[in-house]
Amino acid sequence: MIKLLKMVPFLLLTGCAAVGPDWKAPTTPLSVKFTDGGSTSINNVAYRAWWRDFNDPLLTKLVEQGFDQSLDILKAKEQIREAEAKLRQTGVNSALSGSASFDRLRSGTEGQGVSMSSESSLNANFVIDLFGGIRREREAAASYLAAAQANVGTERLAWLAELIADYSNARYYQQALALTRNTIATRKETLAITQRELAVGSATQYELAEAEAALQSAQAELPSYLAQFRASVFSIATLIDKPAGPLMVEMQQTSNQLLIPNSFNTGLPADLLRNRPDIRYYEAILHQQVATVGEDESSLYPSITLTGSISNTDSVNSWSFGPSISLGIFNRGALHAKRDAQISAAKQAEIDWRSTVKSAVEDVQVAQSNLSLYQEQAKLLNKAAASYGKALKLGRNNYRNGAMTLLDLLDTVRSEASAQISAASAHNSEVKEWATLQISIGAGAGYSDTKASENADQKEYKTVSME
Repeated sequence: MIKLLKMVPFLLLTGCAAVGPDWKAPTTPLSVKFTDGGSTSINNVAYRAWWRDFNDPLLTKLVEQGFDQSLDILKAKEQIREAEAKLRQTGVNSALSGSASFDRLRSGTEGQGVSMSSESSLNANFVIDLFGGIRREREAAASYLAAAQANVGTERLAWLAELIADYSNARYYQQALALTRNTIATRKETLAITQRELAVGSATQYELAEAEAALQSAQAELPSYLAQFRASVFSIATLIDKPAGPLMVEMQQTSNQLLIPNSFNTGLPADLLRNRPDIRYYEAILHQQVATVGEDESSLYPSITLTGSISNTDSVNSWSFGPSISLGIFNRGALHAKRDAQISAAKQAEIDWRSTVKSAVEDVQVAQSNLSLYQEQAKLLNKAAASYGKALKLGRNNYRNGAMTLLDLLDTVRSEASAQISAASAHNSEVKEWATLQISIGAGAGYSDTKASENADQKEYKTVSME
């Protein structure tokens, strides 16, 4: 038995090359640069804490604390541990099996007393990996582990997208509340003026009713904005797995909307192969499926197993050692079908990878386009709000001087309030689209509270230029 165990390292090195296709990194046609994008590549942005560019301390705290609290991210990390355990089951652990037993028995017959006997045995089996089936099994398990590791980044980005969208929405609703309160103050002032003029006969009951209705309409907007603000905070609390009460208090201490940087680089389509965790996930799944083809292929070839055993009883010591060979004969049709089905599964995995790459390029280009358009919209709405603000100041003076009717003044007040809220909404869309763009290039996918890796994987990915 000891000799058998000493032979294990040698036997691992024996045998033919592993059957089945060898792994090659997939390729797909990619454009040289994004539409309206630059021509400069970017580094491993997976470790860049881009949310800090907002210069919002509370947001930074929520994001970086939440990475340790998010249940989805914690689950994805636990899946890595599962994949590591499955990898440990392969290789020698898969090829070698055995058991040991020891029995001590008491027996006797009436009138002859009691006798004691013992029996022990040790059995071991080792599969010689002649055709690489065990090696392909380990290769597949290692690829599954790589997929689990990449999936953490995917979950992290999905969580980031949701958190920042909720945070930006909460700040927008706070801004809408503040603007609505300003509108209420303006309409109260208008109502007071109308009441005074009604008292001296310069206004009518109809105008008074219009002023009252305008005030009440503005007041009715407050509960809706407040409800949406609270819902956003509750969603953030769920994402970071914290009580909503203390977070609500923190959020109410400030109310400024987020500001985005003036410039940034989205890199090249080829950069996505390195930075997008979903692309790396599907590449690892493809690798796993290709390796499994070899594993299934090996079942079509003979399998040799070395078996050894030692047994000992009170009166006899025995041992046995020798090889056994097995080959599927009557089930070869089923084995061929299983292998062929796995080949199709590997082809499907390649299609999934290519589809993910194409979708990633689309994500970046859509986010780039949307951001540019939302920025233009926000600029125009800010100008419109400023113009309505000037018009409102002039309108108040004209109304006091009798050069403008109350209805015209109320219409200007409505337009000014609507323009202010529309501008704030457009800015909210601009902020969320900027965040979407960062996520679409894979930025932040590898971030953790520990020091970011200075020696991140710089694997070179082959791409095919598309004319």
